Amino acid sequence: MDEVEGTIQGHRDGHGYVARDDGETDIYLPPNEMRAVLHKDRVRVRIVRHDRKGRPEGRVVEIVERPPQPIIGRLLHESGVWLVAPEDKRYGQDVLIPKGATGTAKPGQVVVVELTEPPSLYGQPVGRVKEVLGEIDDPGMEIEIAVRKYGVPHEFSDACIAQSRLLPDKVRPADRKHRVDLTDVPLVTIDGEDARDFDDAVYCEPAKVGRGKGWRLLVAIADVSHYVQTGEPIDVDAYERATSVYFPRRVIPMLPEKLSNGLCSLNPEVDRLCMVCDMLITATGEIQAYQFYPAVMWSHARFTYTEVAAILANTRGPEAQRRKDLVGDLINLHDVYRALLKAREARGAMDFDTVETQIVCDESGRIEKIVPRTRNDAHRLIEEAMLAANVCSADFIQQSKHPGLYRVHEGPTPEKKEILRNYLKAMGVGLSVSDEPMPMEFQRIAAAVKDRPDAQQIHTMLLRSMQQAIYTPINSGHFGLAYDAYTHFTSPIRRYPDLLVHRVIKAILGNGHYTLPALPTPGEAHEKLARRLASRVAAPKKKPAMANPKETQAWEAAGLHCSANERRADEASRDVEAWLKCKYMREHLGEEYGGVVSAATTFGIFVTLDQLYVEGLVHITELGGEYFKFDEARQELRGERTGIRYAIGSRVRVQVSRVDLDGRKIDFRLVREGEELESRAMRDKGVAAGAPRKGAAAKPARKTGRATRAPEQNLKAAVKKAVASKGKNGRKGRR
Repeated sequence: MDEVEGTIQGHRDGHGYVARDDGETDIYLPPNEMRAVLHKDRVRVRIVRHDRKGRPEGRVVEIVERPPQPIIGRLLHESGVWLVAPEDKRYGQDVLIPKGATGTAKPGQVVVVELTEPPSLYGQPVGRVKEVLGEIDDPGMEIEIAVRKYGVPHEFSDACIAQSRLLPDKVRPADRKHRVDLTDVPLVTIDGEDARDFDDAVYCEPAKVGRGKGWRLLVAIADVSHYVQTGEPIDVDAYERATSVYFPRRVIPMLPEKLSNGLCSLNPEVDRLCMVCDMLITATGEIQAYQFYPAVMWSHARFTYTEVAAILANTRGPEAQRRKDLVGDLINLHDVYRALLKAREARGAMDFDTVETQIVCDESGRIEKIVPRTRNDAHRLIEEAMLAANVCSADFIQQSKHPGLYRVHEGPTPEKKEILRNYLKAMGVGLSVSDEPMPMEFQRIAAAVKDRPDAQQIHTMLLRSMQQAIYTPINSGHFGLAYDAYTHFTSPIRRYPDLLVHRVIKAILGNGHYTLPALPTPGEAHEKLARRLASRVAAPKKKPAMANPKETQAWEAAGLHCSANERRADEASRDVEAWLKCKYMREHLGEEYGGVVSAATTFGIFVTLDQLYVEGLVHITELGGEYFKFDEARQELRGERTGIRYAIGSRVRVQVSRVDLDGRKIDFRLVREGEELESRAMRDKGVAAGAPRKGAAAKPARKTGRATRAPEQNLKAAVKKAVASKGKNGRKGRR
């Protein structure tokens, strides 16, 4: 049968999958095939059979590549044998540690292991302790684990640190040459309360645009490219990171702190170098003209979003009185924002309200609370100003025919488009999407259903039909924002693509040409994304005007690297958040909450709790004593006997039943009407919830042709069966 290559994706239950290089359906590997391979190995696999649904099962023929990967886990001493139980359960096997290879580690500590012998069909992998991270409950341990687990560079090179020490502490007279002096223009920064690096400053004043009224909007961005030169040690480290990584209570910055929080940060009342996008905007929000230039600025204030929102809500209030010299400028900014908003609506850009959450931790790193992030007019005002500057940057690069990186967001794939059409039809939405959908169609659907009780559910499905945005030199527009060309210019302190865009703009202004250096493109994440994109991202509609094929390749590699490392940062952040939430929920075992179904799958429903914003799984075996069938068109589970439906947006009441810290999983059980009061009464009487009451008849077991078993045995058997069948069928959950 066919042989294909791909990457092993281990599963915590012992089996695995091969993510194929050609983008076709993953190949299931049974546990015996996983014995001699490791999660992330690149392998050649022979497809040996297909299950009833046509899904392939394989046999490993050859290990093509075993990337050097440290394994993080806890050191255990059992029956005289030292071993490390991997924290990432996808590795499936414990690692044996010879007696002299434990270093200074003590039993129970979290360690990093380097493999010295790979696994085989009849033997476990062998390794040595390379680094001791500490005790599992040490503050910040979850971050230490995540940065190593996902290969996030978290220490700057010696050369980078040495170079950063030589940088000046302030703007020097020589740095001011050939720059526009904007120190008298009242530019201000508007950021969150906990922000430490300030990329952007804004200023707006009324202006005559053509024959009508309009505004002049200045967006000044930190000029990182003045201090971080191409190919120098700071640049090499910044490229390897490609982005800052944000965790609760900690940031791993792309640039050394001297730059990110000091010399490049647009701190109040100090001179700073910046790149300016100076725009003229009409009353209808159209950008009539723009220009870019390097400048020197002096931030007149460091505003927070909360403060600006309060001033705009009451221009005579106490907040406005404290900043009375700048209130007029904030009103101008709000006016231009409203004009840009009109243009956004006319363009048909998507704007769905989704709830983002923020984890608030105490000094020891323990979660105190999880709160929703509220977006006010100050957030939106800055967002629209940044979008305008990014659009001008993309247009400037495109008009000059200079190679660069665009932020590209393709429309839905044919498969996702079909799923969405079927869903909209099944839900009785009178609108659908065309063969070549426009963003306006999505916005129209969102607006049409906004008053329906299932509006949130429909908005979620609209969002899930989208592809992920990527960085690429081949511009094919930004679907979600409804722009023909879009790039990232406004955050060079924390995103490497923005730094590259600054360098390109400077080269164009100087009538020159920017050439990418021969920077390393490290990491399996880059290769993995390259393979995925090659097979799954739609072919670009426009070809870049690049005469040099090698240069095109270099920009494509840079785009893939930045896109992959953006994903890596997101995965590491999500992993830490999941760990913190699991630790938090361990303190709430047995407690009951109201929640909303956030996803329905073949194996159960995911529920997000109302007050806590934590998601967990209600397994299908916990939904009641009947057969539930997954309806793909409606994205819901439906009981065949009762017709009970669980779809995205359904309200349920659940009890926290299990927390798996290592697996980052939270399990709920459904609480039915009347059961809530009963379980509380039982707790008051000291009887465990779910225990049979005295004199109560047990529910009759379903007739199966076997001897009648206790309900607990039935449940265990059903779970075992479900897990086994899930393994055989190669089903993959969202987890």
